[in-house]
Amino acid sequence: MVRSGKAGDFGSPAFLFVMTTGIVNLFGDITYEGGASINGPFMASLGASAAIVSVTAGIGEFLGYALRLPAGYAADRTGCYWLITFAGYVINLFAVPAMALAGSWQVAAALILAERVGRALRKPTVEAMLSYTTAELGKGWVYALNTALDEFGATLGPLIVAAVLLLKGDFRTGYACLTISAAAALVALVVARVNFPLPSSLDQGGTAPAKDFGTAYWLYMLAGALFAAGLMSFELISYHLTKAGVASEHWIPVMLAASTAFGVLANLAFGKAYDRTGLPVVIAAVCVSAAFSPFVFLGGFWLVLFGMLLWGVGYAIQDTLLKAIVAEVLPEGKRNFAFGLYYAGYGVGWLIGSVVAGLLYENSRAGLIAFSVLVQLASVPVFLLARRQESSR
Repeated sequence: MVRSGKAGDFGSPAFLFVMTTGIVNLFGDITYEGGASINGPFMASLGASAAIVSVTAGIGEFLGYALRLPAGYAADRTGCYWLITFAGYVINLFAVPAMALAGSWQVAAALILAERVGRALRKPTVEAMLSYTTAELGKGWVYALNTALDEFGATLGPLIVAAVLLLKGDFRTGYACLTISAAAALVALVVARVNFPLPSSLDQGGTAPAKDFGTAYWLYMLAGALFAAGLMSFELISYHLTKAGVASEHWIPVMLAASTAFGVLANLAFGKAYDRTGLPVVIAAVCVSAAFSPFVFLGGFWLVLFGMLLWGVGYAIQDTLLKAIVAEVLPEGKRNFAFGLYYAGYGVGWLIGSVVAGLLYENSRAGLIAFSVLVQLASVPVFLLARRQESSR
């Protein structure tokens, strides 16, 4: 077991648990973000259209969020949160190197969906376990720190794949190389399980004040779904970069790496700022993120790169700020279920947005950009209304 430490210091059990799970996610993100950086072009090389790529990504994200609901419910009912976490990581991680064996876009699409399903199984349990550390360390900081490690892996993964392509390897070689990081993630997960068999013992109290699901919770879910609808998958973006000839194959993973590296800085800044000022940080970040699509879909190389940095801000919102917001309104005794339910609603927004984006890309680039910008900005008044409801509780 890990030694006790002064509350909130770098040696406290809560901090060490956050760091350990962050290392798991670091290697996990190397794996599936490395794969995600070439999923679009790889599917295109197998004969998939833009609509197929976008809809596959949308269905995958929908499953990746919607299945968190039954996964979270099962974890709360059975108490087998570690078993569910391990099962999720195994599926999530090893579906990626299996892409090296895909002989058709249908098989590749099935593996993309499997990877998202695995992520759905383990995501609510990990978020719920982390929530037990937020009273000591701060909601924004816990999810920011964990996500920063997550995003650091998401930066390295595409760079590794880009190096493989630059050294004259192909997409299949890139996927196969990610087997190493997948295995490393599982080793780190075993370390977390051995040292922290009961994460709830880290709770200092005050992290789940709500007795049940209130109006604020449902409004936050709606706001998150609107935001998700306008935040496009990298599969569609990378498909566009390939088809439009904006960037060569080895530069596309580098662009993803740049956006996620920027997201690391944004996560840490947003997390600390959220603990100090709250919702205004979320509103400002949403407005910044909403500006990404004109640069990505209308610009040349450098404007696209700038747009990708703004897109990285959007993912920082998703990975840090939304989790911190939900942690404010978690019902006691239903943490896993609450996270799963929230992300199920988020996934519905993502699926609708992905289908609309895929169809608009084929027919109206201006319509695609307008949809992305407006639907993200539409989340702002809903966030404000939710916070008002929370304050009047």
